[in-house]
Amino acid sequence: MWDRLQIAAAAVALAAALAGCSSGDSTVAKTPQPTSSAVTTTEAPPPPPPPTTTTPPPDPCAVNLAAPAIAQTVSELPRDPNSNQGWYPVPIAGNYNECAQLSAIIIKANTNADNPNTRAVMFHLGKFIPTGVPDTYGFNGVDTTQSTGDTVALTYVNGLGLQSVVKFRWNGNGVELIGNG
Repeated sequence: MWDRLQIAAAAVALAAALAGCSSGDSTVAKTPQPTSSAVTTTEAPPPPPPPTTTTPPPDPCAVNLAAPAIAQTVSELPRDPNSNQGWYPVPIAGNYNECAQLSAIIIKANTNADNPNTRAVMFHLGKFIPTGVPDTYGFNGVDTTQSTGDTVALTYVNGLGLQSVVKFRWNGNGVELIGNG
């Protein structure tokens, strides 16, 4: 059996073996541990704000054939003398704007006739000129190349199909016929 010396030697060997496998020598003990418990995360920056898509207000000095003043004026005009019908409220031509000394629209009788009667309606600074305007029946267009801020060049086509131009001017007090163009 074992004598005491063998048991003591075995005990010392066992103790030495157990000491060699202590936690101080393990791989876990040799791996560096974090010094801080704070975890750093990187967040994405907030998305940029959406682009602004505001529409600038309409230019009151631009030609505007959909201006409310036009529909209001047309609704108050006397009926067409040829058809006894009212006038169609949407202009077929024009250069109406609120800033022009003289501007005009061309409207047609609200009828199903093949060739409805037409007329020019004139405005000073966007306001209808109800009196003092020469006869403007029969015109069917506005020549914008010959019109200026105080002059309107109205066009009509005669029975032979030839186009003619008649100019009207704001003279400071009213509209006057200044000639054929």
